[in-house]
Amino acid sequence: MTSIVIPAHNEAAVIGRLLDSLLADSVPEDDTDILVVCNGCTDETAQVAAARGPRVRVVEIPVPSKHAALRAGDDHARGFPRVYVDADVVITGAGVRALAEPLEDGTSGILATAPARNIPLAACTWRVRAYYRVWQRLPAVREGLFGRGVVAVSKAGHARIAALPPLMADDLAASLAFTPEERRVVDSASVVIQPPRTWPDLIRRRIRAAVSTAQVEQNQGEQNQGERSRGERSQGPKEASARTSSADLKAMLRREPRLLPSLVVFLAAAVTARRKARKAIRTQDFGTWLRDESSRQN
Repeated sequence: MTSIVIPAHNEAAVIGRLLDSLLADSVPEDDTDILVVCNGCTDETAQVAAARGPRVRVVEIPVPSKHAALRAGDDHARGFPRVYVDADVVITGAGVRALAEPLEDGTSGILATAPARNIPLAACTWRVRAYYRVWQRLPAVREGLFGRGVVAVSKAGHARIAALPPLMADDLAASLAFTPEERRVVDSASVVIQPPRTWPDLIRRRIRAAVSTAQVEQNQGEQNQGERSRGERSQGPKEASARTSSADLKAMLRREPRLLPSLVVFLAAAVTARRKARKAIRTQDFGTWLRDESSRQN
């Protein structure tokens, strides 16, 4: 049985569209377990989810914490593969089944999967569109499982990520927990991710990304140092992060010179976000979420 865990903090405005999409294309033999974990909600998230019927189970916890919600979801989930889905994205039941299929074959070596991204940019300002024109072409973005709002794992894959500490970039940490051979982007599954609408919305999201990436790298550095001090060999992959390199950008520009104006916008966003993220990184403020409300507008 595939279990879907959806952590949700004050997502009454969007949780219904995700659940409707998951339920709309069910097949007779589909026994998928759908679990919405409302964490610290002060709106009607739980009521909206419960109104979708008996196939959706709702668990409520008082703490507004995604990490706590994921752990509570694991405590209540019934089976594997296990699919973790952000409440503000949209994926179909067929998409979930496509993600689960490679994980059900114990001989494939695949421990984690994620869907292809569908990012509708028509309602965004031109600088946001320019930024994503570059971002979506980056090798790490194309190949990694992060930034998709959906990660599926097998039972063995779950064991790999279950011990991860609370991290802002939980999807990045999960992606980096697997080698390229152990993870797969399933093109036959697609997730709709609502992007930030305006430049300030984008910068807030990129500040969060810069801070959370620094936290992941700091955690990995401490973990590697601890393993070396104990004389242990690391069991995970060797890559430290999914940062963009200048070589990646130069190669992209050589292939597509027309991207130069978009690349300028991309670099401006990156520099601005990193500058604004310095204080949070310096003070170890890894708890301020900077939630993007524009992506939750209809």
